[in-house]
Amino acid sequence: MNRQDQIHILKSTNDFDIIIIGGGATGLGCAVDAASRGYKTLLVEKNDFAKGTSSRATKLVHGGVRYLAQGNIRLVREALLERGRLLRNAPHVCRKIPFVMPAYNGYDKWFYGIGLWIYELLSGKLSLGPTQFLSKKQTKEYLPDLNPKKLFGGVLYYDGQFDDSRLAINLAQTAIEQGAIVVNYFEVTDFIKEKEYLKGIKVKDVFTQEEFYFRSKIIINATGVFADDLLCLAEKNISKTIAPSQGIHLVVDSHFFNTNHALMMPKTDDGRVFFVIPWYDKIILGTTDTPVNKVLVEPLALEQEIQFVLDHFNKYSLNKIKKNDVKSVFVGLRPLVKKADVNTTKVMPRDHVVTIFPSGLIHVIGGKWTTYRSIAEHTLNVAIQTANLPPKKCRTKQLKIHGSIDLNEASHMSIYGTDAPKIKELFYENEELTNLIHPKYPYTKAEVVWFIRNEMAQTIEDILARRIRLLFLDAFACLQCVETVAQIIALEKGKTLQSMEKEINEFKQLTNQYLIN
Repeated sequence: MNRQDQIHILKSTNDFDIIIIGGGATGLGCAVDAASRGYKTLLVEKNDFAKGTSSRATKLVHGGVRYLAQGNIRLVREALLERGRLLRNAPHVCRKIPFVMPAYNGYDKWFYGIGLWIYELLSGKLSLGPTQFLSKKQTKEYLPDLNPKKLFGGVLYYDGQFDDSRLAINLAQTAIEQGAIVVNYFEVTDFIKEKEYLKGIKVKDVFTQEEFYFRSKIIINATGVFADDLLCLAEKNISKTIAPSQGIHLVVDSHFFNTNHALMMPKTDDGRVFFVIPWYDKIILGTTDTPVNKVLVEPLALEQEIQFVLDHFNKYSLNKIKKNDVKSVFVGLRPLVKKADVNTTKVMPRDHVVTIFPSGLIHVIGGKWTTYRSIAEHTLNVAIQTANLPPKKCRTKQLKIHGSIDLNEASHMSIYGTDAPKIKELFYENEELTNLIHPKYPYTKAEVVWFIRNEMAQTIEDILARRIRLLFLDAFACLQCVETVAQIIALEKGKTLQSMEKEINEFKQLTNQYLIN
């Protein structure tokens, strides 16, 4: 997957069946679906793939236990089926993980236990494992650092875990393999219209400022929390369709809650769910659900959100954490569907909505990573019918995602799936590439070279935030290895390190936003 190769193809291709704007979970899912059905497909993204919300998830592939409590059986059933398909089609980036839900009285143990039994029953043949009732002793064995005060017992169940931005990169690769053209850092600046109906897009290469014009039979707006901005380009006097909600996560060292099991608290003081999740030898704590008015590319954690997460972890854990224990704080904005009669985002519909606007724009909002495939299928069905394209069946239920293989090894290289041996071949190209970019983490210079050559990584941030997850795992470590990564980029792209000073400084400023001062 090479950006220049994709642009070269674009220079001799102007007409498409389907153009998708947005390189997050929904947009990439649509590109894979459209291309695999045989439609001539283009996807453009103005930043990097999964730059926004799609790289800032809780890292769970799940049916949504809380949605079951809300009585949304249909959404839970769909999500559980999609969970199973995703673990089957991308086992290198997705895995099952055991959860323990503590209970502090007999009623809660049976109430949540029966609910979780129903939860797994709904997954049918794609179940990940049986739900089990746990005694207080068993609960403590699974979660030795859990505060035992007033503990009655618990419930063991299974859900899915994944690396969100790695899955996004693999989806981009899959879309290209299926015949789509996919380009990051291509910004839509305007629409081509005929009698107020959309016929194409005007695009600018963010790096060269070169402009392109592409025509299409139908255009899909899959830009997540920024969907309303693009909608305003296409439609006049339009109301907002999104009620953004902010969720933060804190990342700390795993010794603060040393277990292979995730913790799920079904109800915090304000009624939200709270997770403690092992991930890449760290633990993720969160999350929050805070309505926001302003949509930012890099949203900032609020002081009260940070304190909320710290307080709740310290309430449940024997080991207490302080602000200076936090390795990274990352923030995502949920593109929740705006409802006039709903005043709080935690009960906003997480389901998706597909709208056809008078201009012909297909506008898809809402949803979550777990159901990205079914959302894409629905969106494509609407687009095909709207554009009168020849109908073709969806093929993605069984479609293996790029890299798909279950290596069943503990090495961090397993996340690359079938690409892992190719990355290791770079060790023989240059012995220097076996060196680590940071002494505390397993990532090699060879991986950085691979990202640049084969995964469309254009910037330091692309590499440290989304190809490997170091910015999310340990922001200070990023500050220590930024020059090393910049030097590799300079060598690969024929630049000097001096010419990258501006980018180095910008990345350092960004990294400081992931640190708690």
